[in-house]
Order: sequence, then C-alpha cells, then structure tokens
Amino acid sequence: MEEQSYQNMESGGIMAVLGAMAFVYAIVLLILIIATWKIFTKAGKPGWAAIIPIYSAIVFLEIVGKPVWWIFLFLIPFVNIVFMIIAINSLSKSFGKDIVMTLLLLLLPFIGLPMLAFGDARYVGPAGAK
Repeated sequence: MEEQSYQNMESGGIMAVLGAMAFVYAIVLLILIIATWKIFTKAGKPGWAAIIPIYSAIVFLEIVGKPVWWIFLFLIPFVNIVFMIIAINSLSKSFGKDIVMTLLLLLLPFIGLPMLAFGDARYVGPAGAK
C-alpha cells in the first residue's frame, strides 16, 4: 500500500514539471508568433499570414526575395538546413542588419525575432532579389 502512494507522488511531481515546461513552451511560442506577425507587417505583408503554416513560408520567401519553389528545398533533409540559413541571412539583410543578427536569429530565435520585430530595424526591401 505504501509503495503505491510513493508512485503517485513521483508521477505527480513529473506531471508538475511537464506542465511547467508546457507553459514555458506556450509562452515562447506565443512570443515567436507575435514577433513574426510584426515582422510581416513591417515588410508590408499581412500579419495574419504568420499563423497559416504553408502560406507563412510563402510570405517569408517573398519578404527575403527568394523564389517560392524554395519551399520544396525546405522539405529535403540536410538541404533544408543550408537553404534556411541562406533565407535567414537574407531576412536580416532585408531589415538592414548584418551577420550578427543572422547568428542571433539562427542560435536564439526567441531573442532575435522580437529584436527584429520591435526594435529599430526597418524593412529595406528583399535582400535575396539582388
């Protein structure tokens, strides 16, 4: 009988930790959605496009000046990593930023995207179209 009560206490603790992690994940996800919405509106695109899965990728590619068929490259393993790095670099250049912002967007997107969205960055045009 006593062993069963310990198992319930352990699983309750695990569930509390998982619940806290889910809450933090939801907050970070909400911050990223809001930041992406603001980035889209800064670039003159509809902000609501940030919450539509495939359409958000199309709008993202339009903002950075890359062709829409790159979506298919994002589906190929290992190739998608290279092309996403190129697209994120184009995003930072499209807002007049340098390689430091690109690294921040790649390594800490939950910090870099809000900085790009709510900072002094202005959309200067698609950098990838050059």
